[in-house]
Amino acid sequence: MTVREVRVSAPTPAEIEPSELAALHADAFSRADGAGAPWSAAALASAIADPATLFFVARRQGATMGFALGRRVLDETELLTIAVASDAVRSGVGALLLESLENCARDAGAVRIFLEVGVDNAPARALYAKAGFSSVGRRSGYYLGSSGRPQDALILSKSLTNH
Repeated sequence: MTVREVRVSAPTPAEIEPSELAALHADAFSRADGAGAPWSAAALASAIADPATLFFVARRQGATMGFALGRRVLDETELLTIAVASDAVRSGVGALLLESLENCARDAGAVRIFLEVGVDNAPARALYAKAGFSSVGRRSGYYLGSSGRPQDALILSKSLTNH
C-alpha cells in the first residue's frame, strides 16, 4: 500500500459506522503500550456528533485505514485520539490524518495543538516528533500500561502559527 492511494475526508456522523471505528481503535491500542484504553462505539459516536470535534477518516479503496479525532476549544485544539489499521502502520496514514487535523484546526483559528501520549508509546512519540511536536509537561500515572501498572503521559504541543 502506498499513501498516495489513501484519501482523507471529514465525514458526517451519518457517513460512519461507530462500531467499525471502535474495532479499529481497539486493535490499534492493543499494539501500543501506554496508549490508554480504546474508546467504545458509543463514546466515538458521541464525540463525532459534538460540533467542536474535528474528525477525519483515511480510506483506501473503501476500506477504513485510520481516523483522528480532535476538539477545538477557543484558539487551541486537542488531539483526542488517532488510530491506524495494522496493515497501514508506518505507511504515512497517521501523518496524513494528523496533517489534516492540524490544517483544519489552523483554518478554524487555532494557534496551538496539544495531546497526551504514553511515555512508552514509541511509535506515536516518533510520529509526533516528526510532525514537530515538543514536550511541555508530564502527567504522572495518566495511563494504565499493558502490565497493569500506571504509566506517565507526556504532554506535547505544537504551534500552528509558524506554517
